[in-house]
Amino acid sequence: MGRTFTESARRRQIVEAAIEVIADAGYAKASFARIAKHAGLSSTGMISYYFKGKDDLLREVIAEVMRVSEAYMLPRIEAETGPRARLRAYIESNVELAAAHPRELAALVEILNGQGDDAEGQFAAARQAVMDFQEHLVRTAQADGEYGPFDARVLVTAVRGAIDAVLVRVLRDPQMDVAASARELADLFDRAVRPSEVCMQPHRLPGEDA
Repeated sequence: MGRTFTESARRRQIVEAAIEVIADAGYAKASFARIAKHAGLSSTGMISYYFKGKDDLLREVIAEVMRVSEAYMLPRIEAETGPRARLRAYIESNVELAAAHPRELAALVEILNGQGDDAEGQFAAARQAVMDFQEHLVRTAQADGEYGPFDARVLVTAVRGAIDAVLVRVLRDPQMDVAASARELADLFDRAVRPSEVCMQPHRLPGEDA
């Protein structure tokens, strides 16, 4: 039997409170007592009623962060046409996600750094599936002549690593120009994937023969 509207709303309330507490206080201090107080619940028993334990709650927090990320990024990616435009949208929306949903990402980082194998395994499995699909898209774009010849897995890994590095900077430096950083990173990889025949020709000094 499915959950009632009230049950779903209560679970969501608890998950959102957990995200806030983990982002603000850190994983180690995110006790049920803190989460219950932040959610305005009368006791921690309300959390235990909806979740089997802390690990169960944290799994739902990770799932919620993934849902939020997809809801933010997917419309921007799908609005573009062509692999290069979609790659740009993927990079820019992923970086700008940190500015749009800083608490969700901060909570995710805290969980991954603090919980260990269970959370890391859940997140890694989801990320691996995304990267496998991206590699397929890159190979298709190469076959169609949209991308140049390079190792598709290396590109996908490099994109993911570069985005993660920028996201860490964004979380540590609230004054960082997120939009500008997103554009620069997208520009960098747009140049990297272009077929060689459309790359910029060597620059000639004034007066040199063509």
